[in-house]
Amino acid sequence: MIPAPDLEAHAYQVPLRTRFRGIDVRDGVLVRGPAGWGEFSPFWDYGVAESRRWWAAAREAAVEGWPAPLRSVVPVNVTVPAVDAERAHAIVAASGCRTAKVKVAEPGQSPADDLGRVEAVRDALGPDGAVRVDANAAWDVGTAAARIAELDRVAALEYVEQPCASLAELAALRRRIGVRIAVDEGVRRAGDPLRVDLREAADVVVLKVQPLGGVRAALRVAEAHGLPCVVSSALESSVGIAAGVALAAALPELPFACGLATVALFDDDVTSAPLLPVDGALPVVRPEPDRLDAVAADAATAARWAARLASVRTAVPAA
Repeated sequence: MIPAPDLEAHAYQVPLRTRFRGIDVRDGVLVRGPAGWGEFSPFWDYGVAESRRWWAAAREAAVEGWPAPLRSVVPVNVTVPAVDAERAHAIVAASGCRTAKVKVAEPGQSPADDLGRVEAVRDALGPDGAVRVDANAAWDVGTAAARIAELDRVAALEYVEQPCASLAELAALRRRIGVRIAVDEGVRRAGDPLRVDLREAADVVVLKVQPLGGVRAALRVAEAHGLPCVVSSALESSVGIAAGVALAAALPELPFACGLATVALFDDDVTSAPLLPVDGALPVVRPEPDRLDAVAADAATAARWAARLASVRTAVPAA
């Protein structure tokens, strides 16, 4: 257990089934307070200032709890990593989901790799499923326009997530294509997510609880922008995913399946009742992390998290 004044804290460490976001192991800290369990798991390339939002989200879950839900289940998409076409087809076919989010523009892979993966996903879903792709800001405007047109021809894309890095690029791209653009990094990594001007750059806003500072903070972001929202994960354990489910359950409208089925990418979990989709949906529940000993981080990793937790617990901005 990590020393954490007023909260119980445990570091976890879980291997991933497939390399994702450049990592093979996911780790983080679970904290428990009077309202239950929360998760603090900013990626290691995030600095202290940005990580404080993640801490605010964990503290909200543990100390305050979440708003009352407006729905009891949340529809979700299956997430397809940058795997080969055969593996992509199998992942989607086994998921039970009717929407798939496909990673594209992976470093070291070709446009043909992306096309084959997306074609396989469309085949697995059939004509009535929804396909969305995520480029993680990898393309310039010209490349994005060409790649999106090619992928849209084979899969009739629901939307493309963060194809370019800047809002100016997204606005220029949006004038050139007929596929919706969803903004992720452009909101959650902004200095002030409430004040980002998305009017020309986006059709959809991606909301992630930890990077935005909690469920209530994310609801304020949704209200400020007035665009359709999709709730997505930050590759958390089931404890962190429960916060995303709580956000999706509290939104006044939920027009898109949410990217919250990512526990399927883990080789293990902190709970014996992981939040995995059934018939393409997740229940609005808070799983109990009853496997903390089984997935406990090694001593060196736990020490890193203890130091990180100490650094963000100072001067936390108001939620």
